[in-house]
Amino acid sequence: MSRSQDFNVVLVHGGFVDGSGWAGVYKQLRKEGFKVSIVQNPTTSLADDVAATKLILDAQDKPVILVGHSYGGVVISEAGNHPNVARLVYIAAFAPDKGESVAKLIANPPPGAPVPPILPPREGFLFLDRDKFHTSFAADVEPAEAEFMADSQVPWGVDALGGEVTTPAWASKPSFYLVATDDRMIPPDAQRFMSKRAGAKVVEKRGSHAIYVSLPKVVAEIIADAAKAV
Repeated sequence: MSRSQDFNVVLVHGGFVDGSGWAGVYKQLRKEGFKVSIVQNPTTSLADDVAATKLILDAQDKPVILVGHSYGGVVISEAGNHPNVARLVYIAAFAPDKGESVAKLIANPPPGAPVPPILPPREGFLFLDRDKFHTSFAADVEPAEAEFMADSQVPWGVDALGGEVTTPAWASKPSFYLVATDDRMIPPDAQRFMSKRAGAKVVEKRGSHAIYVSLPKVVAEIIADAAKAV
């Protein structure tokens, strides 16, 4: 039975992309009857992105399932303390603990882990190597769409990577986590570690870091299941 009448959904994107990548998930959730909002966070700093998310959360008329992909997981871990947030869903996302940031979480990758093709900073912002974007970020996305994603990258602020979570919302609110087992941006084992630490209900699916684009039905099902959970 759908619980769409009990919750709204707010979707938060990660680094290098914008909210348009959620289009497939949005359509699936709307079919389920959910009211869905998408945050266009600027990815300039964690404080700015949390502020953008809180603007959307303030406007909700029901308890919220707050969903974050990739760096969006950092944003929801901080913004999820908002009183309108009831549940958290992490999609191949960072789930930092108190005092952690993306920079700290990626500082010491395990031997053999894929290294994201992040180019040197340009005036305080980061981009992925366009020619390696498909393989590293969106390996299971149709080539034409992955090419568009590579060519429409949003500059990711270095300050955003250094933003530290104060009190992780997952410590006090139910959380759910989708591990993308073919992820070449955030190693699956790192996803497993963070999800276990957060006490999240975990589902694993074969997919790239862009699993929210390539498998929108799967992602929407995880969110709908979060709404049904007791």
